[in-house]
Amino acid sequence: MMRHQAPPSGDLYVTGDTHGDKARFLTREAKRLKEGDALVVLGDFGFLWNGGRAEEKVLRWLGKRKYTILFLDGKHENYDLLAQYPVTEAFGGPVQQISGNLYHLLRGEIYTICGKRVFAFGGGDSSEKSFRAEQHHWWAQELPSEAEMQRGKANLAAAGNRVDLILTHEAPSMAKYMRHLYADNLGTMDSYFDDIARTASYDCWYFGSVHQTRFLAKKTIAVFDRILPADGRPPEKK
Repeated sequence: MMRHQAPPSGDLYVTGDTHGDKARFLTREAKRLKEGDALVVLGDFGFLWNGGRAEEKVLRWLGKRKYTILFLDGKHENYDLLAQYPVTEAFGGPVQQISGNLYHLLRGEIYTICGKRVFAFGGGDSSEKSFRAEQHHWWAQELPSEAEMQRGKANLAAAGNRVDLILTHEAPSMAKYMRHLYADNLGTMDSYFDDIARTASYDCWYFGSVHQTRFLAKKTIAVFDRILPADGRPPEKK
């Protein structure tokens, strides 16, 4: 049985889609992270894909980082593999511990990470799913269920609709419209996140999925291949 590490008490950081590429964790930005810090990957983690020995080795390596790695699921995960990990408790909510200091944050849950109250919601809706083979390159579980969405709203309501951060893979449609990001591909998740944006109070909303790092709208930041402090400031140029 895996043991939980001490809860992170340092600084909280976010990064975008890693797609199973270990290089993000070898960057100069990653090397600045210290023990007690936490890094959240905003979906499309991608390190749970084929279940092979090489993949397991990388997962163990990630779990041994001196900082905590947390991830949301996205549109490029093997959900059958992910479902094999039992749900346990950490950071004030249900999680899946993958390896050592590596955890999956579940949809619609609220966590306390590095002193911040965080609403996490992974998942997405692949625009290219029509030509990706189901259970091999695409899983229907990527699209959140009605029960998951309702649980998310219930958890926010129980918290007085107030958190410090909202972390998602997809974005509210208002952010997409402002920067013309996939604005022609709106669906159930967009209206759900728009409802969250209207009813919840938060300091900043970070999301991945669009492969850009930029300030999009008031309190809304897209993150891709950077590692940013989750403090609400617009990303600085490299």
